[in-house]
Amino acid sequence: MAVPKRKHSNSRTGKRRSHDQLKPRQLHPCPKCGTLVPSHVICPNENCGHYMGRVVVESQG
Repeated sequence: MAVPKRKHSNSRTGKRRSHDQLKPRQLHPCPKCGTLVPSHVICPNENCGHYMGRVVVESQG
């Protein structure tokens, strides 16, 4: 099995890991109520509950 001959430097390791950071969630306004919602998620607003133009969760009340 192949084994590295020399240790990789810290800068080389850091360059490789430069794209491993977490990226913030993309939020979009709900077309019905305007609440910021992540993509492909039912609107969590208690009076809305829409997804893809349909009411998925009925409002309580």
